Amino acid sequence: MSVPGRYYDELATAFVRGRLKNPSASIEDGLRAGLRLHKFKADTTLARVQKVLGILRGIAPESLLDVGSGRGAFLWPLLDAFPETEVTSIDVLEQRVADLQAVRDGGVARLTPVLGDAQTMQFADGSFDVVTLLEVLEHMPDPQAALRCAVAVARRFVILSVPSVPDDNPEHIHLFTVDDLRRMAEVAGARRITVDHVLNHRIAVLQR
Repeated sequence: MSVPGRYYDELATAFVRGRLKNPSASIEDGLRAGLRLHKFKADTTLARVQKVLGILRGIAPESLLDVGSGRGAFLWPLLDAFPETEVTSIDVLEQRVADLQAVRDGGVARLTPVLGDAQTMQFADGSFDVVTLLEVLEHMPDPQAALRCAVAVARRFVILSVPSVPDDNPEHIHLFTVDDLRRMAEVAGARRITVDHVLNHRIAVLQR
């Protein structure tokens, strides 16, 4: 694992090698080439990310689907903390998926990027040990559909986080109460849900 304040070295190096198509390239080569590597800097400050990683340590998933990985605020710490877990990442934006593919091409074979919509995922039921949706549902036109898909493709657990207080992000079109999350989980087919709180966020664990 990387030292706090430094890069997630394996992931940043893989990204550089995938982007430059050079299997021996280094982080320094990537910086000289003008690649933007700031997203690979190790960050332990997000309380919700640390909370979810702690939950996952208790679950020890063999495979995980991360829905809406975005710029990797959770994905990079996840890959760094769980080097044996097969991780599939789905995102709706082509450029973000291309960045993830560069990491895979550069040597992180346990990462499988997929271009797709969380509301209409095409994976078979029970495909993944755990599904994570962190800071995703509040963006969705149909969050219930996204949660239903997540529960369907999970074998054991779905872990989600959402804001618990209003904010000024114009892309946040929903604000969920605890009762909202419990109702949505029941409709989605979850057998059990527990909800916890960290700074300005709710974290829910749904059991299949």
